[in-house]
Amino acid sequence: MRDYVEAMWKMLQQEEAEDFVVASGITTSIRKFCGIAFAHVGLNYKDYVVTDPKFYRPVEVDILLGNAAKAKARLDWTPATSVADSC
Repeated sequence: MRDYVEAMWKMLQQEEAEDFVVASGITTSIRKFCGIAFAHVGLNYKDYVVTDPKFYRPVEVDILLGNAAKAKARLDWTPATSVADSC
């Protein structure tokens, strides 16, 4: 969250409004993210999260990964927190 707020603040300091991608540049599965987040509060995500294949996304891309190169170049912003540290 801290990284995201810092990126937003840096965007607001610009003379002209622009679009930026704010991303870690690291791909993480929803399963792994749920495991980390639920473990943070002492719970097993498997006891609470239900998956339904009818909601699966058709495979349309090999990998989903945000590219924050423009934010790094224009805002001097890079994420400082890992996914595991942010939960």
